[in-house]
Amino acid sequence: MKPINVGLLGIGTVGAGTFSVLARNAEEIFRRAGRPIRITQVADKDLERARQIVGASCMVTDDAFAVVNNPEIDIVVELIGGTGVARELVLQALNNGKHVVTANKALLAVHGTEIFKTAGSKGVMVAFEAAVAGGIPIIKALREGLTANRIQWIAGIINGTTNFILSEMRDKGLSFDDVLKEAQRLGYAEADPTFDIEGVDAAHKLTILSAIAFGIPMQFDKAYIEGITKLQASDIKYAEQLGYRIKLLGITRRRSQGIELRVHPTLVPAKRLIANVEGAMNAVQVYGDAVGGTLYYGKGAGAEPTASAVIADLVDVTRLASADPEHRVPHLAFQPDALADLAILPIEEVETGYYLRLRVVDKPGVLADITRIFADELISIDAMLQREPEEGEGETDIIFLTHVCREKNANTAIGRIEALPVVKGKVTRLRLEDLPQ
Repeated sequence: MKPINVGLLGIGTVGAGTFSVLARNAEEIFRRAGRPIRITQVADKDLERARQIVGASCMVTDDAFAVVNNPEIDIVVELIGGTGVARELVLQALNNGKHVVTANKALLAVHGTEIFKTAGSKGVMVAFEAAVAGGIPIIKALREGLTANRIQWIAGIINGTTNFILSEMRDKGLSFDDVLKEAQRLGYAEADPTFDIEGVDAAHKLTILSAIAFGIPMQFDKAYIEGITKLQASDIKYAEQLGYRIKLLGITRRRSQGIELRVHPTLVPAKRLIANVEGAMNAVQVYGDAVGGTLYYGKGAGAEPTASAVIADLVDVTRLASADPEHRVPHLAFQPDALADLAILPIEEVETGYYLRLRVVDKPGVLADITRIFADELISIDAMLQREPEEGEGETDIIFLTHVCREKNANTAIGRIEALPVVKGKVTRLRLEDLPQ
């Protein structure tokens, strides 16, 4: 039986893992796919390193376009990353009638609509399980396993770097800066960790999940993104005292007015399973109207976990390569002509609970002034924590947890509270989600 020939673009950590797992489990993969799958050409700028990894088993080049233009290649695996040359290579491969497997979440979140349209016009597939949550098969679960459901919401820990940092801050009481340095030393954080710690990486992944869950186009530019750089160790401690843990969550939710699409630090009740996901692990919670709550947990990065997802896509494409394009699973779960034109809600229209920390002068009447503002803005208080001031200290922290309210109401209340002469500095605001299981 004729093997499926794969061209691999980039043989870094994930590429090397893909090559290794594909070779190690060749027999199992053949039995599942029905045809041998072999990497026959690799493109990488570091030719010497590439040859050390693949040996004499396949051709090696430093010209990625030579791979996508090779008529012998059936499937192109793109593991270069970024949205520049990767976009050109993927589109060229598709226009050449080749299927594409990619782990590139930024590329899909920004250019996915164009890429899927091109694939559809050429009758080829783009598979991208590895683009979200590494080895966790969340794309397949959403697109196929939960296809009977009207998805209500998704909340995910989908960036291992930030989850490691928050776990260490909580366990050891350290500052963000100290834990970031440790994460970099251990290899969990890049030398430039901006995309991770500012929430951009999570927003790329959430954009993909939201599109599949609700049948909408990719709309990364409309996502609300807030990272963890301003998070204080004191807020993690106070949250713990109130029965919550802080996680950087990607949240997308169906509302009557549109879709929420947001990434930010979030208080989650400590009894929730997702609140207990520690270290660099990922977890995605999906709530469907028929199935209720489901949770997907595992390694969200790394050579072999991500390679597991890449190879699963290779097997899927191999199985379906000869199928009528009209009978394949659509890229975004819904038929391309049935995507919905639902608005992405601005953050001001989002409804959630809030954690508010205020630094106030310790004197009578302060609480009355603050709670009057909450009442004026129709904000109900769920819980309150007041730290006893140290002897001789004239200021103290007060923490409020609110019931669900609209963000614009919270913004107005915070502005009025900060204007009170008894309130010192800015109010620290974090969002709160119950996430029922």
